[in-house]
Amino acid sequence: MRAARQGELDAVCLRRSPLDVLAQQVVAACASDEWDEDELFALCRRAGPYAELPRADFDAVVDMLADGIATSRGRSGALLHRDAVNRRLRGRRGARLAALTSGGAIPDNANYDVLLEPEGTLIGTLDEDFAIESMAGDIILLGNSSWRIRRVESGRVRVEDAAGAPPTIPFWLGEGPARSRELSAAVAALRGEIAGGHARGEDPAPGLQIGCALERRGAELLRDYVLAGAAVLGAVPSQTRIIAERFFDDAGGMQLVIHAPFGGRINRAWGMALRKRFCRSFDFELQAAATDDGIVLSLGPQHSFPLETVFSMLRADDVEELLVQAALQAPMFETRWRWNATRSLTLLRSRGGKRVPPALQRMRAQDLIAAVFPAQTACQDNHGGGTIEVPDHPLVRETVGDCLVEAMDAAGLREVLQAIADGRIETQARELPEPSVFAHEILNANPYAFLDDAPLEERRTRAVTVRRGLPAAVAERIGGLDPEAVAAVLAESQMEARDPDELHELLLDVGALPEPVGRGRGFSDLFDQLIAARRAARLLGGDAPLWVAAERRSMAATVWPRRRFAPDLAEPPARRAPAWSDAGTALVEIVRGHLPFLGPTTAPRIAALLGAPAADVEGALAQIELAGGVLRGRFVGELGDGVQWCERRVLARINRRMLDGLRREIEPVAAADFLRFLFGWQNVRPGAQLHGQAGLARVIAQLQGFEAAAGAWERAILPARLVGYDSAWLDTLCLSGGVAWGRLAARPAGGTPSRAAPIALVRRSDLGWLLAAQAEGGEAALSAGARDVLAHLSTAGASFLDEIVTRTRRLRSEVEDALGELVSAGRVTGDGFSGLRALISATQTTGGARARWHARWVRRTGGTVGAGRWSLLRAEGCEDETRHEALARQYVKRYGVVFRDLLAREAHAPAWRDLVRVYRRLEMSGELRGGRLVAGFVGEQFAAPEAVDALRATRRQERRGETVRVSACDPLNLVGIVTPGARVPAAMANTVVYRDGVPVSVPDFAPAAPAARGEASASPLA
Repeated sequence: MRAARQGELDAVCLRRSPLDVLAQQVVAACASDEWDEDELFALCRRAGPYAELPRADFDAVVDMLADGIATSRGRSGALLHRDAVNRRLRGRRGARLAALTSGGAIPDNANYDVLLEPEGTLIGTLDEDFAIESMAGDIILLGNSSWRIRRVESGRVRVEDAAGAPPTIPFWLGEGPARSRELSAAVAALRGEIAGGHARGEDPAPGLQIGCALERRGAELLRDYVLAGAAVLGAVPSQTRIIAERFFDDAGGMQLVIHAPFGGRINRAWGMALRKRFCRSFDFELQAAATDDGIVLSLGPQHSFPLETVFSMLRADDVEELLVQAALQAPMFETRWRWNATRSLTLLRSRGGKRVPPALQRMRAQDLIAAVFPAQTACQDNHGGGTIEVPDHPLVRETVGDCLVEAMDAAGLREVLQAIADGRIETQARELPEPSVFAHEILNANPYAFLDDAPLEERRTRAVTVRRGLPAAVAERIGGLDPEAVAAVLAESQMEARDPDELHELLLDVGALPEPVGRGRGFSDLFDQLIAARRAARLLGGDAPLWVAAERRSMAATVWPRRRFAPDLAEPPARRAPAWSDAGTALVEIVRGHLPFLGPTTAPRIAALLGAPAADVEGALAQIELAGGVLRGRFVGELGDGVQWCERRVLARINRRMLDGLRREIEPVAAADFLRFLFGWQNVRPGAQLHGQAGLARVIAQLQGFEAAAGAWERAILPARLVGYDSAWLDTLCLSGGVAWGRLAARPAGGTPSRAAPIALVRRSDLGWLLAAQAEGGEAALSAGARDVLAHLSTAGASFLDEIVTRTRRLRSEVEDALGELVSAGRVTGDGFSGLRALISATQTTGGARARWHARWVRRTGGTVGAGRWSLLRAEGCEDETRHEALARQYVKRYGVVFRDLLAREAHAPAWRDLVRVYRRLEMSGELRGGRLVAGFVGEQFAAPEAVDALRATRRQERRGETVRVSACDPLNLVGIVTPGARVPAAMANTVVYRDGVPVSVPDFAPAAPAARGEASASPLA
């Protein structure tokens, strides 16, 4: 959209002189008339795509159509008679029918027709692979409807309406055109501008909304995605900067991702060429995939090389030869060969008035290629594995050209490689503990992105654990290792020997063990027993003696020929040839044996340990690297700036420990343990309650925004969290202006307030983001008295009850009723909570009983119905983003751990998609921790760091049958939400009893909590 608005469109590239289509047109022309070859050639040259058609190519096509191709079923594709003497062409018998029934330039994709039973109506088509993998009874999604498969036939799938049932087959195959060069350049430029604007302190989101026609959330998501990737990689990949990243997968292998936003065709060519180069270098076929933005290579344990060398593995001058050889063995060649053979009418789409089944088409295409190009299908054992020579056949040349030009962009790849060699494209390499967000797409690439024929279930990329992004703590040490993880893995990897036999096995593994190391591990007595049994000896003559097993005498003597053994010992005859042949290969085996116990190290350190020249150790490490046993890099800062080495499996363990460290700490807890944690987090557990007015302020700060029945607050919710709760504490907080109460969402009309009316307690300073937005006006549904009171409060501001009575000229009872209606509608609030208590009771009494109740209320509480002032419940509004972030933080404060299901009782919670964006940002900044925190719930979960510690502590605590009783109106009524079973209605008459976090009974609420002190039994909320 952005590029189109700037007038940048994709260039239209037509196929130049396609020989398969030329063959079809020649047959069609000669089937109706006899032609002179020169005249027909001149006619073909008039068409734009064939304006530069060489005569040799035209003659080759004519010869192919005249002679056909000899196959096991006879001559195929012979559709012309050629008079070589008079240079005349005319169609053979059947040429006209072949041109009419098998013509067309659109290739067959072997789709199956989907027929609706019992009508037999054609409702669509399915990919052949999809249809073959399906079975009767499977439910598929076609269009916007689901269908149940009744039967799969040859070329047909018969279905019935599944009545909206969810599909049981999730996969779908399909391929769209790769991104063009122009669009790829526009995408890369946009990413660069986002990163550049952020570096200058600007917010790119508004510009993205305008330039890319995105809504606000989409623009912010795009901005956050690009900036998250740039934070990990250190830069944004572009067409002038290519970044390679490498990381371990869960199987111990490694994934190499090259971020190159050049489009799918160039990247496919690059990936194919790299696969072929790796095949020739390591004699191993890699799994690979390519998308519009990058390439992924799944490296095996035998692949080890400096990451930056991947950019120099290919050269522009010989890459086309690699691509040709790679294409000949790739699935794309067979597919495009079949397309070209069909378009050229060498293979007919219809025969005998019927369509040729796709399976027969493929088999005949294979027979055809075996006749024309036998080396392509030849047994590799007989072929010898060398370069395959491409025959000079028009269809073969056309197919190779299609692979290099349509499926891939060989010319574009040559330009990229030349630019890298010239320095016009910058290259960067990153060793990461886990993939960047830019790598997520290609790691989960669709099957059509694969460059090899491995099925989806066998992809090595599926062994990569993909998170949303690196935690901030990990992103800060890109390419480095956590010292604690290194120390822990080294401690686990130290040499162990419990008896002489185990020490002997250790000596066989390491080849030669320095005596200080053996003594430090406490192996001296065991080694003396091996000497006594003549199974080992010391190698003397260096800075430190070496312990050598008898079986390794010749190896040690080859590496250190001037040293002597004490005592001298004979080497037992070997059952097989040794792995070493000279001093260099023997040192390789000794260094290889020590690497698992050293962790990250350097060549000089190994040389000092073994008493060998550092240059020889460097050479040994290089040989081990070629075999994939060791990786080089800069892992630990304490080792300096030189090249560091680490054994592959040890490095994989260190990386895994780095990633799993936090995850082990936040191992998911059971739902019962989570509820036990919540009882402590919200101070409901016996012994965890708070005290006094300060404790009440903390409780309100945690529970603010939660609407509960007005009568439940002082009857159950607050007394459950505060020892000796006194209603005067709440009145004091309200009258001081620190706390407010009211209904957060305004309604068009109110009713008579009652103890069940939903009321929230909030800090007055937070009213702005806690109050739900309300539309202007909406007073028409209110009573006349309520409108008068509302108008007075709107103009005069906060007023005492007597002031409202005087100014509105209404009876006191009418004002009380109006205030009750406005409270129920979420329009007004009062200074003190006592006013709400009295108001509810006053509106629930009538006649003389009402007057008697007022008198009794004044005598017992010393207050009046109108205690304190009444005011409008409103505050300055705030933007949605600000409100979402504030609510997100409030839910973390309330529950400690937040996930989607937990917020089921939060009446005013925003959509989870809005909250999760905030939580992800807070996780990336280190304020929250993400992971699987509570077992049994899907989706993302987040927690405050202190909550994670409390969760771990709760899991370790023994269950002692602790019982907790809460009101059904309490936020901790999570039955049916966190625990199984039906939900308990949030009614004051209901209560929930938990034993060790498990709900054991939900009887009718029995008033177990005494009335709050100072409120007496006269309180209508009790």
